[in-house]
Amino acid sequence: MSMKRINSSQFLVILMFSCMFTDSRGDTEVVCVFMKSCILPCSFQSSSDFILHWFLLTTRDTHVHSYYSNQDQLGHQDQNYRNRTSLFKDQISRGNASLLLRGVKVQDEGRYQCFTSTIHGMKTSDISLKVYAPVSEVSISQEGNRITCSSEGIYPEPELTWSTSPPSNMELQDRTRVQQTEEQLYSISSSLMVSDRDPDLSYSCTVRTQRNQRNQRNQRNQRNQRRVTVRKQNSTISSDRQATISCSASNSSDRSFIWRFNHGQVIVNRSRALTVAEEWKHQVKEVSDSGSLTLQDLSSQHEGVYTCERSDEEETFMTNIFLRTEDERGILVWVVVPAWAALVAVFIMFLRCGKKRARQKGSSEERESCKTKQRVNL
Repeated sequence: MSMKRINSSQFLVILMFSCMFTDSRGDTEVVCVFMKSCILPCSFQSSSDFILHWFLLTTRDTHVHSYYSNQDQLGHQDQNYRNRTSLFKDQISRGNASLLLRGVKVQDEGRYQCFTSTIHGMKTSDISLKVYAPVSEVSISQEGNRITCSSEGIYPEPELTWSTSPPSNMELQDRTRVQQTEEQLYSISSSLMVSDRDPDLSYSCTVRTQRNQRNQRNQRNQRNQRRVTVRKQNSTISSDRQATISCSASNSSDRSFIWRFNHGQVIVNRSRALTVAEEWKHQVKEVSDSGSLTLQDLSSQHEGVYTCERSDEEETFMTNIFLRTEDERGILVWVVVPAWAALVAVFIMFLRCGKKRARQKGSSEERESCKTKQRVNL
């Protein structure tokens, strides 16, 4: 009974990942998610004695799975499908010959055939298997005036576009590169040079791919996409060694976010619960529900770029804030002390000038006295 429950549950869960439509040729199209399990449907008129073969229809038919004499027959199974296929044994008696394929690969794409033979006759069913690896994450980084956007592990081939908010008339010059891995998944990256002439612009990078879904009534494309938006704020100056920096709000009701320092070191992470990194516990004074971060006891070592990242189902919002600190004691040292030094220098110069004048005056009086004595002696 436990085996029966497991197989039935597995059948229903995996069916949710498979969208099956029949085209004009009578093929059934199944879209399978990369590295997930997927069901290739097949049915026959139940019989106590039957033969079942699953093939991949290529230039040379590939044996995927066979069943007869009331047991699996895997002696001729292709190596690529070893330990990855199974039938729903508890449902075979009811005419279910569907194949469960685990760990779907891009290489599994193709046209499959289910062949059954019973006392009632022979039957074939053709299934077109499509593989789909959605855009799950898009990362973005900035170095100087260059922004780089990238994503990986996508199938079929994706496309990447840039946009600004508010819309700008300037032409966005980008360099996009697409590569394919050994697993035949695609990675895509693009670099964009941004201008300092309009610092209020937000830059968005969108990566999308699509899967075709067909049925007898219509044909449509379903697009899967994720977008990252980067907003730059003006420098924040702290003269009291304390600063509050704000996080961009998304349209999502999800209040999770991450604060990072210099694009790497995590300061605060709130997913289910708020977590503050150990090395930042002394600096983090307060974190609001909206994501604003209040820092205290700042010094020159805390100068840098603070990034707040928050996401909804389709978009990631990133706010980059350059924080520059000013220590009041530093201002006192560099402003007040030089002023006192200047005053002391002026006072010393005044004394030196006074002494010099006194010496000059004394020498003049001595010369006059000598002249007077000479006249008296004459």
